[in-house]
Amino acid sequence: MVLKMERVADGETTILLLSGRIQSEHVAELRAQIEAASQKIVVDLDEVKLVDRDVVCFLGNCEANGVVLRQCPIYVREWIDREKSSQGDF
Repeated sequence: MVLKMERVADGETTILLLSGRIQSEHVAELRAQIEAASQKIVVDLDEVKLVDRDVVCFLGNCEANGVVLRQCPIYVREWIDREKSSQGDF
């Protein structure tokens, strides 16, 4: 299973629809997609099946900087929250 990324923009918001497995090797590509957007960013994680720790830290950092994580799987949300607690902030 690999990462599939679809970008949808409506003029006010850019939504990154992610599905599959997100690994640390995908963080640079995700960062580039987020930084390239000139509008509000929403990352939709509804179809994400597996992530690693680097991705969790990256997503937590994105969220702390205003990126909206939508339909985040429960295990990912809990993991982000645990990382925030253990590190103070990202």
